[in-house]
Amino acid sequence: MRRKLRQLLVERDFDEIARLAERGTRVLGDLLPLTYEPDPLIAWRAVEATGVAGVRIAERNPAAVREHLRRLYWLLSEESGGICWRAPEVMAELVGRMPGLYDDYVPIVLHLIVEMAEEDLGHFRVGSLWAIGRLGEVAAGQMSSVLPAVVAALDHSDPQVRGMAVWALARTGRLDRLEEHPHLLSDAGPVDFYEDGLLSRTSVGALVRRSLGGG
Repeated sequence: MRRKLRQLLVERDFDEIARLAERGTRVLGDLLPLTYEPDPLIAWRAVEATGVAGVRIAERNPAAVREHLRRLYWLLSEESGGICWRAPEVMAELVGRMPGLYDDYVPIVLHLIVEMAEEDLGHFRVGSLWAIGRLGEVAAGQMSSVLPAVVAALDHSDPQVRGMAVWALARTGRLDRLEEHPHLLSDAGPVDFYEDGLLSRTSVGALVRRSLGGG
C-alpha cells in the first residue's frame, strides 16, 4: 500500500487517495512514513493527502482520526524520541480541514511552539509555525499566548523560520505585527513554500509583500 500511495503522491492524485481512504483507516498509518521522505515535495504531498484521507475517514469513523491525532502528539514527546518530524504539519492539516470535529486540538497544535524544550524545538520550529498558519482563522482568537514566540521568530537567523513566521502572522490576521518589521520587506532570505500541491522557492520579503497586498 505504501508504494502505491507514494506513486499517487508523485502523480498528485489526491482523489484516488480519498477513494482508498473510504475503504479503510490504514491509509493514515501508511501515509505517515511518507511524510519522512527525503524528497520534500513527496513529504509535503503526504501531509496534504493525510488531510484529504482524514476527511473521508472521519465521515464514518471520527474516532479513528482522533486516535491518529493522539498518536501524532505522542510521537512529538520525549518518550517517543520526537521522531515524527512533520507531526505538527500533519496535525494542523487534519484539524484545519475539520475544526468542528477536533477543535480541542487547536490549542494543542498552537502551543507546540511554546511548550517544547529549546533543544527539541530546533527540529520542529518551522513546522510549528506552518501549523499555526495552516489553522488560520480557526486559530486567530487563540493567538495571544503564542504570539510573542511567533513574532520573535521574525528575527531568527534561519530564513525558513522567518518566512513561516510571516506566513503564520498573515494567516491569523496579525498583519499589524508584520508592519512593525518593515526591514523584512527587503529580506532576500530563501524560503521553500508548499502550496497547491507544488513546492517553490520564494523569499521572506516576497512573502511579506504578498501578505501585505504588495505582490
